[in-house]
Amino acid sequence: MEISERIRNLIDATGMSQREFAEHIGIPLRTVEDWAAGRRKPPEYIPRLIAYQIAYERLVGSKRDEVGRLTEIKKEMSIPIER
Repeated sequence: MEISERIRNLIDATGMSQREFAEHIGIPLRTVEDWAAGRRKPPEYIPRLIAYQIAYERLVGSKRDEVGRLTEIKKEMSIPIER
């Protein structure tokens, strides 16, 4: 798989536009556009680092969602104490 295709797949996997993706990972938009179009190649390790970042953010986000759901369930199940 070409690096440009890997970059496009990473962008697609996030559901972000190229602009949003570039801002999110802190790389200039023009650079991301050039990588996705195959006009320039990033170092081999860059797509792997971006993939790790995306996977980490998903993992942390899913854990945060779980904690939020558990907190809501706990609140719903709480019985107020009357005095």
